[in-house]
Amino acid sequence: MFLHNFKYELLSSLRVKDVVIWLILFPIALGTCFKVAFSSVYDNTMVFETIDVAVVEDTDEMQAQMFRQIIKDVKMEDQPMFKVKYTTKDKALKMLEDEKVTAVIFEGEVLKMTTASNGLKATIVQSFLNQYTHNAELIMTAMLSDKSDTVQKVTETLSAEVKSINKKALTHGNTDLYIQYFYNLIAMVALYGSLSGLHIAIANQANLSPLGARKNVSPTPKLISISAALCGTFILELICTAIAVTYTRFVLNVDYGDRLGFVYLAAFIGGCLGVSLGFMVGSFGRMSQNAKSALCSGVSLGLCFFSGLMDGGMKAKVAQDAPWFNYINPAALISDSVYCLNVYEDMSRYWEKIISMIVITAVFTLVGFMLTRRRKYASV
Repeated sequence: MFLHNFKYELLSSLRVKDVVIWLILFPIALGTCFKVAFSSVYDNTMVFETIDVAVVEDTDEMQAQMFRQIIKDVKMEDQPMFKVKYTTKDKALKMLEDEKVTAVIFEGEVLKMTTASNGLKATIVQSFLNQYTHNAELIMTAMLSDKSDTVQKVTETLSAEVKSINKKALTHGNTDLYIQYFYNLIAMVALYGSLSGLHIAIANQANLSPLGARKNVSPTPKLISISAALCGTFILELICTAIAVTYTRFVLNVDYGDRLGFVYLAAFIGGCLGVSLGFMVGSFGRMSQNAKSALCSGVSLGLCFFSGLMDGGMKAKVAQDAPWFNYINPAALISDSVYCLNVYEDMSRYWEKIISMIVITAVFTLVGFMLTRRRKYASV
């Protein structure tokens, strides 16, 4: 009896238009829009690239040679920090106007810089010049002092200061800030499973649907009927979340790290949570199916909003003002579980999120069962 109900519940769920639109087509369209909107943004704004600068030559050959040697040798991650073009003042300013260089450096007793913008690259050039000027003054002061070993000590100190700066990666995962939108896309697909869970509750209420009326007069126990429907919907949600993860990973080339199997697991458990949420909401009150569908959609979108689907910085704002909310927000738990996989080597945080989702799923399902099974009708 259970398998018979399970089979037909699964087939009937596939015919629901909400499932096809909101759980399959809409995530694919939204994920594609994210990819188009955020493509190369991280590489263009956060990843270091060699900076083009123009240097206006000065007549002081000794000072100019020292500066040229230093600006040539300075590197960032074994990559030259600057690509220098030596030219005249007029040509340099023309190159700046044509955006062929980020800044123009004027050699002389005091180094000066001209730039057309105040972006990150211009800030790096200015910081380099400030540091160079400061160190040059220290060396010059040491050379003018009476102590013979002062220059050597200053030079060793400056060298030690440079060597003490070591690059250390905080994570081996994808550090692209915009990938969080894809984490939240998975969370949205999972929570939109509430629309499928809602149909289970509606289909078992005689006052809301003809199918519910027939089920309430059938000899099949409600426990078996609802359990079969839930299992069938869980399988359907597994398929939908798997499509979302597979499409974003292998078609859009979103880098989820090297633990893709656990990403699928988090998405599936999140989908079960979404189904249980819809099942619980559908079991409350006597509102119409349309009203309950609107409520499920609104709640799911609201939770995704606070998780950062529409505004990437929203989760951080919530963490600052109401940190407790991120621990009970299903969308935040789902997106955080995938985030933990990509960022942390230790799996403990991931399993904390997974256990929290399982507990919330069990609570929502239990409440839905209690409300649905206790409902009586004067007539059907």
